[in-house]
Amino acid sequence: MGKNKLNIFLILLVYLLCFIGIIFIYSASSYSAEVRYGDSFIFVKKQLFGLIIGSILMFFASRFDYHKLYKFRWVALIVSIVLLLLVFVPFLSMSANGANRWINIAGFTIQASEVSKFGFVIFVASYLSKNYSKMKTLKGFLPIVIAGGSICLLILLEPNLSVTLCVGMVMLLMLLIGGISAKWFLILLIPALALVPVLIIIEPYRFQRLIAFIDPWANPLEEGYQLIQSLYSLGAGGLFGVGLFKSRQKYLFLPFSESDFIFSIIGEETGLFGCFMLMMIYLLVIIIGLKIALKAKDRLGTYLAFGITAVIFCQLLINLCVVCGLIPPTGIPLPFISAGGSSLIVFMGAIGVLLNISKNSSDGKDVEQNLLNQTLFKRINLKK
Repeated sequence: MGKNKLNIFLILLVYLLCFIGIIFIYSASSYSAEVRYGDSFIFVKKQLFGLIIGSILMFFASRFDYHKLYKFRWVALIVSIVLLLLVFVPFLSMSANGANRWINIAGFTIQASEVSKFGFVIFVASYLSKNYSKMKTLKGFLPIVIAGGSICLLILLEPNLSVTLCVGMVMLLMLLIGGISAKWFLILLIPALALVPVLIIIEPYRFQRLIAFIDPWANPLEEGYQLIQSLYSLGAGGLFGVGLFKSRQKYLFLPFSESDFIFSIIGEETGLFGCFMLMMIYLLVIIIGLKIALKAKDRLGTYLAFGITAVIFCQLLINLCVVCGLIPPTGIPLPFISAGGSSLIVFMGAIGVLLNISKNSSDGKDVEQNLLNQTLFKRINLKK
């Protein structure tokens, strides 16, 4: 498939996900929005606004030479850290459910962690493009670990464990694709894995969620409630679902049904078949992202494309695991689908960068020292 057709296909898939999101945001939120705000379309309106702004950002990002992002690598990192610090400023921060994750500027709400994920990717991709030969040494990859660790710490303090996990996973994947040795990768991975249960145990509300995850029926009206309702929703869907707009769990039974748990409503209304088709759309987006990474004409393009794709993959994986009860409940939106304007805008902008990388890609014959020589692609024996 030529790069123009590939780009068109990617755009169509992304907009398909967005419109699926709008349909199910309405289905999941129409009743609760009417009860709470007197407007059954309030979440749909916000999502449509995010889609318009995101489309504009995607358009400009697709025409902005991604090589110029290298000059803004430190700006991207610093802005990401500053935004994460601003969520702790009382007159700017917005608190919800005991977490400070949003910044309110002139009536516009920004979720700082959504911006920081991609700001971190820009920094890491830029750093790797010039320092890939040093990645087998501690001094070589330490700046990435320091930057990633700082962002993870600030997000964790919000608190937001799910996005912290997402950024941590993206960092490890980018280190792996950047050429870090197996020894150093394991030295980083093992403590990171050991740290997760520690972070859960030391924080009472996280520990309660862990207990609810192990046995949600031990406290079905408190900590175990959301997971039980999510499983009820998915289980009711069966093979082909109860029908579009016919969910029962959306009637104030399932909290956050329009955002973090929208996949449960999709499963209830479209069943296993609908969930499978949705996963196929995501899989195609991820495959296209990896293909763009492989065809990029330079290392910066490859690392950027891989990093953006890694964010989509990691966030999708965490959301699905939470909704299906595979990991303890923690909030993270489903990319392009969950209600959330800032998330949608930032993801659309990231897709614009992917499109620009693709437009400037080579035919695969003159790639600058193709990363298959020394990266993850070689390690898992993928062919060019």
